[in-house]
Amino acid sequence: MATVALYNIKGGVGKTAAAVNLAYLAAHDGAQTILFDLDPQGSAAFYFRIKPSRKLPGRKFLRGGRRIEKRVRGTDYENLDLLPSNLSFRNLDTTLSKLKGSPKRLHRILKPYRKTYDFIFLDCPPGMGLVSENILFASDIVLVPCIPTTLSMRTCDQLVDFFQSKGRDVSRIYPFFAMVEKRKRMHIEHLESGRDREYRFLDTQIPYATEVERMGIHREPVPCFAPGSPAANAYQDLWDELKAMASGR
Repeated sequence: MATVALYNIKGGVGKTAAAVNLAYLAAHDGAQTILFDLDPQGSAAFYFRIKPSRKLPGRKFLRGGRRIEKRVRGTDYENLDLLPSNLSFRNLDTTLSKLKGSPKRLHRILKPYRKTYDFIFLDCPPGMGLVSENILFASDIVLVPCIPTTLSMRTCDQLVDFFQSKGRDVSRIYPFFAMVEKRKRMHIEHLESGRDREYRFLDTQIPYATEVERMGIHREPVPCFAPGSPAANAYQDLWDELKAMASGR
C-alpha cells in the first residue's frame, strides 16, 4: 500500500493527467484504489465524469471523518473510487493556518483509507504552503512531473530545497519528465542534465502527445480510448516503475 502524491510547485506540467492515468492503471491491475482530487479546478473528477462535491467545502474536508466518506464516488472503472473537489478547496491554506496540528492534518484524514485501499493517489494543487507541507508529510511517494525546460527544472530544485527545509526525506521525491518533445534541442539537453541531479529522475518519460490533450474530450484515461499509443505505453511504464517502488518499500 502506498499514498502517492502527484505534485509540483508549477501548474500545467501534467500532474492531473498522470494522476488519472496512474489511478486507472492501478485499479486495472487489481489494486483497490482511490484518487483524492485536491485541486480546486476539479479536473481529475471531470476526466472521470464526476461532478464537483458542492456539499464538501474545504473546511469540512479538513475535519475528516464521515463527512468525507459520504462524498466518495465510484467511477466507471472497477476498483477505482474518487473524492471530487470544488472551488472552495482554493482556501485550504487559509483554513489550515487556523487549525491545530495543521502540517499533519491530511495525514490524519487519510489514515482510515490506508486500511481500505492499496493505493491512495493525490492530485495536488500547485503552489507552496501549508497544503504542500501536508502533502509532503502524508505521502509515501511524491511523483513530480517536470517539463525539460530551464524554469521547470529550477522549480524541481526549489521543491527539493523546500522538502529538506521541512526535515523531510528527499529520497521520497521521484521526478519524471513529462510533455517531452525530443525534436527540441533544449528538451534533449535537459533530459541529459537530469542525470546529474542529487535526486533521481525516473526512467519513464511522458511524451507531449495529442492523446493526453484529448483526455478532456473523451473524459477517459488514455489507455481506454487510445490503447497502444505512445502516451498510453508511457503511462504504463510509469505505473510499472511506481508499482516496483511501492512493493519495495
